[in-house]
Amino acid sequence: METLKKIYERFKKLDKKKRSYLIAVLAVIFVMSWAFISAGVITCNFNRAQLKGNENEQKVDAAGIIITETKDGTKYFEIYGETGHYSNDHSVATLNNVIGNFYKDNEVAMSFQSSKGTYDEKSGVITLYENTYIVLQDETSLNTDKLTWSGSDKETVAEGHVLIRKKNEMVATAEKGVIGVGYEKFKIIGKTQTKIYGDDK
Repeated sequence: METLKKIYERFKKLDKKKRSYLIAVLAVIFVMSWAFISAGVITCNFNRAQLKGNENEQKVDAAGIIITETKDGTKYFEIYGETGHYSNDHSVATLNNVIGNFYKDNEVAMSFQSSKGTYDEKSGVITLYENTYIVLQDETSLNTDKLTWSGSDKETVAEGHVLIRKKNEMVATAEKGVIGVGYEKFKIIGKTQTKIYGDDK
């Protein structure tokens, strides 16, 4: 307590210019200390977010990941993950609680929702896993365990407990379903069961 009093008395004895200079120096020290502490907190959180496997593998957690593909003004897809992580070379993104759209002629042709998905930047393949739900432009809906999109010029493949509903016209189950290029036609493969409804149900 005595030391603080002495410091205060010395501070009062300083002329106005020296006082201002001392306050400025203390302010700079405070700002630098705050920045250093903040950087330490950020770095700590970043390190905690890294999931280390072997020496060559490192994954970084992220929140709110959005991936889109647009070429020559044409949008092909957009995919959003509530949380997820990237591979060490950022070539593969794994997303959780996924929603998104596939486009045809810059219009939404197929929308999807899934518990989990991956996007491989090198191959351009999007894979949706677990509780995957898809709706086509004509309101046909599809539930499946796994959906693989390999490009707008390729068929989209659904595998595992495939359930297709087409408005009030049809309900079908299958081991596998294939959605054609353009998202307008589909076929079912393997052990299937189909119910078709007419005007009289």
